[in-house]
Amino acid sequence: MGAVSRAFAEVPDRRGSVLGIVPAAGPDTPTVPKPGYPNEWVEIPIYTHLHLSGRHGEEPLSRNHLVVLTSAVIIALPGGPGTASELRLALKYGRPVIAYLKWCGEIEGMPDGVRVEPDLEQVKEFVLRELSRSPLRAV
Repeated sequence: MGAVSRAFAEVPDRRGSVLGIVPAAGPDTPTVPKPGYPNEWVEIPIYTHLHLSGRHGEEPLSRNHLVVLTSAVIIALPGGPGTASELRLALKYGRPVIAYLKWCGEIEGMPDGVRVEPDLEQVKEFVLRELSRSPLRAV
């Protein structure tokens, strides 16, 4: 996510800020951020007591719920079990979702029902279309 944060932060004349939902280091340290969080490009850190991730990303104490519920559109990049859990939550919560991948195997455990698109222009069109319909879209 650091690369995505940096890429957005470096966009000239961008609209929006780099938001980071920060997990806690553990269940006994709810006020201590997980090591490596937030990354250096996050402009608005949202600190949470939520410590679970990866294969536990769908459990109630995972920040993934906040990530998905605060997003107007989910764009998945190659990843592991945590990315797959975010995709399952996006489907569960009815968020528009697309995976910018060459093939579905780039996300371990990716659920059925996620559109895989290797063409960046198609991803852009999807995002713009969904943002135009979303009550969560940036103003």
